[in-house]
Amino acid sequence: MSNSTASRAFANLNGNYELKGSAGRQQKAVTVDGVTLNGPLSDNRDGERFLEDAFQIIMNEAVKKGTDVTEKVCDWKEPGKLREMLDLELRETGENHERLLQRCHDVAKYSVKTSHPRFFNQLFAGLDHHSLAGRFLTEALNSSQYTYEVAPVFVLMEEVVLSTLRSLIGWDSGDGIFCPGGSISNLYAMNLARYRAFPEVKQRGLWAVPRLAVFTSKECHYSVGKSASVLGVGLQNVHPVKVDERGVMIPEDLDEQIENAKSQGSVPFLVSATSGTTILGAFDPLDKIADVCGKHKLWFHVDAAWGGSALLSKKHKHLLKGIDRADSVAWNPHKMLMAGLQSSAFLMKDSSGLLKQCHSANATYLFQQDKFYDMSYDTGDKSIQCGRKVDCLKLWLMWKATGTLGLEQRVDRAFAYTRYLVEEMKKRGGFQLVVEPQFVNLCFWYVPPSLRGEEGSEGYQEKLSKVAPTIKERMVKKGSMMVGYQPHQDKVNFFRLVVISPQITRADLDFFLDEIESLGRDL
Repeated sequence: MSNSTASRAFANLNGNYELKGSAGRQQKAVTVDGVTLNGPLSDNRDGERFLEDAFQIIMNEAVKKGTDVTEKVCDWKEPGKLREMLDLELRETGENHERLLQRCHDVAKYSVKTSHPRFFNQLFAGLDHHSLAGRFLTEALNSSQYTYEVAPVFVLMEEVVLSTLRSLIGWDSGDGIFCPGGSISNLYAMNLARYRAFPEVKQRGLWAVPRLAVFTSKECHYSVGKSASVLGVGLQNVHPVKVDERGVMIPEDLDEQIENAKSQGSVPFLVSATSGTTILGAFDPLDKIADVCGKHKLWFHVDAAWGGSALLSKKHKHLLKGIDRADSVAWNPHKMLMAGLQSSAFLMKDSSGLLKQCHSANATYLFQQDKFYDMSYDTGDKSIQCGRKVDCLKLWLMWKATGTLGLEQRVDRAFAYTRYLVEEMKKRGGFQLVVEPQFVNLCFWYVPPSLRGEEGSEGYQEKLSKVAPTIKERMVKKGSMMVGYQPHQDKVNFFRLVVISPQITRADLDFFLDEIESLGRDL
């Protein structure tokens, strides 16, 4: 450091140096509460250099390697070992540029590559590069979507995207909002259904309502029960409706259960159907359920978080026939459409302002009544949140790049790949379907050679239940691929394969079958 530089630094510390302010005028550094105010706390140039270097790591380790079929899906480490390797502890002093870049590298290296062509573990997978660019831009702009003054572009964009989704359902008007996940969308539906039936609940609380009753299938998402618990409806008042062997709700049992609940003094107010159940991928018969809801004057919600994207396909949208008769719909484009986590829309047929009436708090520091623009563009009071992340940009940019026809191709391709796997499994020994798939959930058991022909024998089910967990452990530790498994109802552990990534090739599907056989052959 030169003498002049050292003198300048010393003078700065003592508050004696004249600095130029943002307006270009000379300012003398001052000290307030022991803090010297002599310019910015951080150097933008250093930050920009770090971002440029970090983006190189993100591109190489997360994007390029994350979609490279020759790389591992995961580099498995036991929790204690991984914690030690990552050095996660936070300290009083910061680290240098190179060490921080190594941190970024290590985070990417030891994270599961959910964009990998052989990641089949969840109801999301794959990578859309345009959506990822939208996510980057969202983070860089760091806006909150509650008022037009703070997020003008995104307020307008969200409404266009929501309107387009509503039109695919079959509504020419309505309302809606992006939520932090399909579970919150289901909670919104329950809250709105109760508010419509008993608007006084907003002010008086549970004292204002009788014992309520919710109806949903035994195959519903667990968020329906959670919503009932959070809202004070109670788990005991969620009535599970019978399903057939495919996991599809039986409307006749729904009608019977509603009548029974009424006879016992409960007040039914909501039916939540499912289009694309989490495990079996079942679609409830929406038209028949709508008839029951109409008969009893109940709010009809469709949880299409998983299956809603089938609406984009001319070949497969029949699975959701009758969805236009719903009062509300949950739809997650971050799943089958690959908009990126997370992109979850809550959509309503109502256009009377019910969503805002139910959730509004009229915070005067955000929603002033004397603003200089049309306050109808301040959409934040429709949400139970205050700050709300922008979730529309990634979907909008992806849609702009791909077009509706391109999204339809993704849906149709996922169905085709599922059908291909079904036919291939039937040609091979050891693969046993749990149910013929309605959707792109392919549920199956792998029966190793030692158990074939032993079906029905004593101990067979217990032995079969251990096959999927053992194969899963082997594939994860090897890093070759990832697929989920679970027990379900009276069925022992089976695999649930979900094929939606645009990066997948037929070779990846053949590899999957071969790898299952290889990992489970000796069991």
